[in-house]
Amino acid sequence: MSTPNFNNLKTWIEIDSAAVKKNFRTIKSRLKSGTKLWSVVKSNAYGHGLLTFSKLANDLGVDGFCVDSVIEGAKLRDNYIRKPILVLGPTLPDLFAKALQNDITVTISNFEILKKLAASKYKPRFHLKIDTGMHRQGFYVEELSKVSRLITNYQLPITGTYTHFASAKDINYPTYTEIQFKKFLEAIKILENSGGKNLIKHAAATGAVLINKKYHLDAVRVGMGLYGYWPSKELEMQIPGINFAPVLSWHVLVSEIKNLKKGDFVGYDLIERVNRPTKMAVLPIGYWHGFPRALSSIGQVLISGKRARVLGRVSMDIIVVDVTDINCKVGSKATIIGNQKSEEIPATELAFQSGTTHYEAITRINPLIERKTTNG
Repeated sequence: MSTPNFNNLKTWIEIDSAAVKKNFRTIKSRLKSGTKLWSVVKSNAYGHGLLTFSKLANDLGVDGFCVDSVIEGAKLRDNYIRKPILVLGPTLPDLFAKALQNDITVTISNFEILKKLAASKYKPRFHLKIDTGMHRQGFYVEELSKVSRLITNYQLPITGTYTHFASAKDINYPTYTEIQFKKFLEAIKILENSGGKNLIKHAAATGAVLINKKYHLDAVRVGMGLYGYWPSKELEMQIPGINFAPVLSWHVLVSEIKNLKKGDFVGYDLIERVNRPTKMAVLPIGYWHGFPRALSSIGQVLISGKRARVLGRVSMDIIVVDVTDINCKVGSKATIIGNQKSEEIPATELAFQSGTTHYEAITRINPLIERKTTNG
C-alpha cells in the first residue's frame, strides 16, 4: 500500500475502512437473528477517532452507537448521525436538556440521579443499568421494586435496561457470567411485572457475543471486535475460525539521522550507552503522543520493513531508535503500530511490552493526532 498524502504531517493515524467492513461482517455473522448491533465509540472510539470511525460504522449499517457522555453523543448528532445513541457513562442533571434536545438516551444507575430526573423539567429517555456482579454502576436487583415505583409514579421515559459482564472474555470464569445473566433475567422480570413493557434489553459486549448467542438479547454493544482485536488471548484460542483485522495503524516520519561513537550515551538520565558505532534515527513522538515511557530501551518500531529498537529514555515528544542496519533517511516512514512488508507490530505487542492491555494502548493515543481513512 502506498503512503497517502497526509499534508506533510509528522505523525498520523490510519483507519482502514476495509478492515472495519471485514470486522462488521464477522460480528454480524455471529449475531442471533433480530439482534441489533450497536457500535461502542466511547473515549474517542477507543483511540480510532470518534467521528472518523463512527462515520464508517454508520455507513456500514450499525443500528446504533454507545458513547461515554452526552458531549460525545452531541458531536455525532452535529455530524448528521441520526441513529440511536446511548450514553454509557453517568450524566449530570445539567446535561438532561442537551440529551433531550439531541435525542440522546442516557443511563440511569443510582437513586440520586433517578430522583434528579424525576424533578427535572427535562426528561430524556433512559436505560436502567443493573449491577449483576461487576460492582461499578448500577442498581442491585433487590432495589428494583423501589426503582419501578419511582419510574411509574413520575412517568419517567424508560426505554431499556442493561447490565455488563465482568469476565465474559475470560474463559476461566464462565460460571460468573452465567450467574450475572440469571440475575439480569430476574431484573427484567421484575421490571416487566412492574409495567416496564417493550424495554430494549442488552448485556453482551464483544466477548459475550462470541461465546453464546443466548446473551445477545435485543442488542449487543461491540467495541473491540469492530476495531479488529479479540477481548483476550484466551478467548481467541478457544474460538477458532474468526479472523479480526486491526483497523488502526500509527506512523511517524524520521526527522533526523546521526551517528554515535561507541560509548556515547543516549537521552535523559544516561540509562543507555551504545556498545558499538551506531546510526540512530530521531522520531518526533513521545509519551505525550501515547507512546509509553515504559518502552524506554525496549520498544521497537518498523522502518523499511525492519525492527528498530528504542535507544534510551522515551521523552515527552521524541524517541530515538537504532537504525545501524537499516536503510533509511530523513522523511522515511516509521510504523509504531501496524505492518510494513512482512513485519508487524500489533497493539497487543506494544501493550505487553509496556505492561498493560491493548485496550489502554490504543485508547491512550493522543486524540489530537490526525486520523485519516484509508482503504486497505
